[in-house]
Amino acid sequence: MKYKDVEKIVKEIMPSDCGVVSVLPEGLFTAIYIKDIKAFYKNDQLINQLASALKKKVVVRVDQSALSSEEEAKARIESIVPKEAEITNILFNQPFSEVFIEALKPGLVIGKYGSLLKEIVLNTGWSPKVLRTPTIPSSTLQGIRKGIIKGADERKKFLTNLGKKIFQESIKTEWVRGMALGGFKEVGRSCFLVQTQSSNVLIDCGIHPVSEDPKKAYPMLNMLGFPLTSIDAVIITHSHMDHMGFLPYLFAYGYDGPVYCTPPTRDLMIMLQQDYLNLANKSTTMKAPYSKKDIQTELSHIITVGYGDVVDITPEIKMTLYNAGHILGSSIVHLHIGEGTHNLVFTGDMKFGFTKLLDPANTNFRRMESLFIESTYGAKDDVIRNRKEMEFKLISIIKETIAKGGNVLIPVFAVGRSQEILLVLEQYLAHDPEFTSPVYIDGMVLEASAIHTAYPEYLREAVQRRILSNNSPFEWDKIKVAKGGDKAEIVQGEPAVFIAPSGMLSGGPSLEYFKLLSNDEKNTIIFVGYQSPMSLGSKIQRGSKEIPILDDDGRMKTQEIKMRVETVEGFSGHSDRSQLMAFMKNLHPTPNRIITMHGDDEKTDDLARSCSLMLKKPAYAMSNLEAIRLR
Repeated sequence: MKYKDVEKIVKEIMPSDCGVVSVLPEGLFTAIYIKDIKAFYKNDQLINQLASALKKKVVVRVDQSALSSEEEAKARIESIVPKEAEITNILFNQPFSEVFIEALKPGLVIGKYGSLLKEIVLNTGWSPKVLRTPTIPSSTLQGIRKGIIKGADERKKFLTNLGKKIFQESIKTEWVRGMALGGFKEVGRSCFLVQTQSSNVLIDCGIHPVSEDPKKAYPMLNMLGFPLTSIDAVIITHSHMDHMGFLPYLFAYGYDGPVYCTPPTRDLMIMLQQDYLNLANKSTTMKAPYSKKDIQTELSHIITVGYGDVVDITPEIKMTLYNAGHILGSSIVHLHIGEGTHNLVFTGDMKFGFTKLLDPANTNFRRMESLFIESTYGAKDDVIRNRKEMEFKLISIIKETIAKGGNVLIPVFAVGRSQEILLVLEQYLAHDPEFTSPVYIDGMVLEASAIHTAYPEYLREAVQRRILSNNSPFEWDKIKVAKGGDKAEIVQGEPAVFIAPSGMLSGGPSLEYFKLLSNDEKNTIIFVGYQSPMSLGSKIQRGSKEIPILDDDGRMKTQEIKMRVETVEGFSGHSDRSQLMAFMKNLHPTPNRIITMHGDDEKTDDLARSCSLMLKKPAYAMSNLEAIRLR
């Protein structure tokens, strides 16, 4: 359907007394602006008729000329919503005729079957969007929500242009191919191009956080064969830097298209990119390839999509995101290309096993010809130890160290592993009267945990219930926040546990704590996550007793390691070998082709061979810069 026909169809279906003012393609939606919302609500089948006729998602909003004033609307909202909902903020998004209502108890704002939302729009004209206020204050969320309002005019122009582009009739898909631009036969700088004769879509655009070679730090976008302006869409699977850390670079150098991800991925991604930029600006050896302005531009181009929603991202490609079980908001990407020409599933990082934080990865897809699967722990000998045993081991090491008067350092990724470890410590230590030491969290751990409390629906049911009942497991009384200041002073105080990023000691507060703690045999460092072979964490894990390290003045010195070094497995957000094979067995339908990625050489090769033998299907470990015709 051509877009010029859309307005005609809308006016044929909509009753004249609704007073249609304009019909706009706004990204994934067709937005219909009307004068009289009460006339629209007289027929509760209108929205279904419109969606069916247009074959697009439809939103109906009141034109700005018919809206209540912001002051009047705010007063009416506060009178409609019960005080028990605990509204914390009301923001008006004028260009979209929307009002953001932030509350600690969003369910009470919505009302039974959305009754209060309907009452708000009928009484004010403003379309309410309800947002959860995190139980832990978050400057990141505050900034993002205000930023969306501030840039609303430009965002509306962007979405209108994008909607017109997506609404174009697609030509028949003749071929589909994929090209590896990073993260194949390696871990880091993940980037994959899905291409047809009329669409170019990138999945992920990360950096290599610990690469010592600048040529290997970033995706090989110079090999695209076309300018960045020709990319139609970017999909981000999750918010770890090796999957999204290079994304602002695209906007710095001409990309002006959409970025698709889940809502928590957006928030965590902006948080970590800003932190990366701050660290780079303070560093004498590190230089970021983009600026704060590029991150702000990126934010205005992000379109959030929930799990299970089918959306058109180009005229010929439909995208659906599914739970990947890796971190909050992490996604497995399903692409339906052409009129059934090809279906591709891209796992990103995934976990098909137990964690306290998230449900296991989704295994059911409508159709699937090609599967791209991560192989971080894909070798035969990659077996994660029994989870319960590892929890006891972690707690035992902590208690032994504290009893000797030492400190414990647990380097973690700010997103995912830090929250998982906090859940474990809360279970064993929060209510233990004999454990009186503080647990310090530093860096982005607090912000990340705050964002987790804003999206409980993405977490395991048990954690959801606790957050919704104001009993967040991230806020128990022994947790202390290390707020800047002198870390040496904290370390010299009473014995404590320090949970801090980065997880591989590549920078950030964990490295600062390590410098202060490493030369005392009473102290312990516990590795609980993946250590890249090139990382400082890996060198320490392998038994190095002396390592070269930059001091605060940027000069190289030798750091002596006397502290106890332990590795406690079982907390990874990645699947081990048996979990990967179990994921493959449980897939529905069975893919026709398997491509392994995101793992060292031998791991991707090993997993590919095993998948092929088990499923009796061709499997292959791609390398960077390889291209494969999928259809």
